[in-house]
Amino acid sequence: MSDSTSDGTSGSRKAGAFDIRNIIGALMGLYGVILVLAGLLGEHEPDKTGGVNANLWTGIGLLVVAVVFFGWARLRPIVVPQDVDEPDDDPTRPGPRRKRPPVT
Repeated sequence: MSDSTSDGTSGSRKAGAFDIRNIIGALMGLYGVILVLAGLLGEHEPDKTGGVNANLWTGIGLLVVAVVFFGWARLRPIVVPQDVDEPDDDPTRPGPRRKRPPVT
């Protein structure tokens, strides 16, 4: 497996699992599964929701949103370049100190 992207350029790689869209999609999918199961297996109270199984429909909606996020991350991946310029600052150098006023 190489570090090249689908367009053939080398020296870059995809963000993959660390893409925020995958994390959001996973959370939405998890909540969607929980709500779908609650809608199917839990008690349905139609008088509180106007005859609609709110848990089931909200869970289905969250699953659709999760699929959209996963599809978006898959179709338009974030490409991370390999050669990033290092900052000019030396991280081992201590930070600047404030001058203390003279004690009188």
